[in-house]
Amino acid sequence: MKGCLAAAVVLFGLLCVGLFKYYWVFGEGVKAGELNYIVKKGYVFKTYEGKLIQAGFKADGGSAIQSYEFMFSVERPEIADSLMRCSGRTVELYYKEYKGTLPWRGMSEYVVDSIVSVQKR
Repeated sequence: MKGCLAAAVVLFGLLCVGLFKYYWVFGEGVKAGELNYIVKKGYVFKTYEGKLIQAGFKADGGSAIQSYEFMFSVERPEIADSLMRCSGRTVELYYKEYKGTLPWRGMSEYVVDSIVSVQKR
């Protein structure tokens, strides 16, 4: 009887840790930049993966411009299809950050949930 209770407590603890790591939203926000690409890829689970190039800045005293890359996944095909038509444009994307990745959700901890805006060419 004690063994079953201990196993149930351990199983419940593992379930809580798994839910916290893979389903609890750690952070959310908006990133803006030029959409470099969005592709559908994967061996078993085909997911949408993309890259956003954020505006750079000049380093102190230097002439080099540094830019940031924001790698993200997209769960919903309709959002990915819209983004595929926006390659090269400046976009604002609303995203959610998770502490772990799931194969069917994408390869990144950052999952784009919606498109906030797209600049016209």
